[in-house]
This record gives sequence, structure tokens and C-alpha cells, in this order.
Amino acid sequence: MTDEDIRAVLRDELGRIAQEIDFDGLDPSADLREPADLDSMDFLNLLTALHQRLGIEIPESEAAQLTTIAAAVAYISSRRQGP
Repeated sequence: MTDEDIRAVLRDELGRIAQEIDFDGLDPSADLREPADLDSMDFLNLLTALHQRLGIEIPESEAAQLTTIAAAVAYISSRRQGP
């Protein structure tokens, strides 16, 4: 799975949770929770959806590493390739 594939999954899942968000207009290095107006439950739903779609475990202790698009893509990419 390429980084672009991961971004597409993020776009799909974030769009499902925060339908008003313009994913392509987001700065990849900005905290995605603010422009998407994600509360803690929305963010948890996003992490759960990513787990289900991509088959990766995202420990709660590492969830803060997925707060930007760029960081989420890097984290997911590294998890899919193995430790």
C-alpha cells in the first residue's frame, strides 16, 4: 500500500466522520482535529475505522502520533511494513 493509498483511506474515513471537511485543502502538517472539528469520540472513531480498514493496531498510547495527515500516513506506513 502506497502513501497515496493511505491518504485515500484517511480522506474516506475523515469525510465519513466530518463531512464538511475539505481534506484536499488541509495542510498535511497541521493538526487535523481542529479544522475537522473532531472531538475525542470522533477521533476514536477515526482510529477504529483505520484499524478496521487497514488491519493495524493503534495503541491508545500512540494515538497522539496520528494528529496530522503527514504523521498519520508515516505512522500507518511504518506499521504496515512491520516493526
